[in-house]
Amino acid sequence: MAGTLTNQIRTLRFLNGEMSQAELGQKIGVTRQTIAAIEAGKYSPTLEAAFRIAEVFGKPLDEVFQWTSGVA
Repeated sequence: MAGTLTNQIRTLRFLNGEMSQAELGQKIGVTRQTIAAIEAGKYSPTLEAAFRIAEVFGKPLDEVFQWTSGVA
């Protein structure tokens, strides 16, 4: 069962004082490259990292990440 994980990280960073990927990475304990890969959809974050990202922005997990099922 394939699906797609999308996110609103870039938008949320912009809305939060144009936070850089490096700043977000520092706040959650990962590298800028990891944030870039998650943001671009090339890498799925760990559950812990996903919750930490949502917490930084003060948003529920489902407002930061969306899962689209491949099942029709």
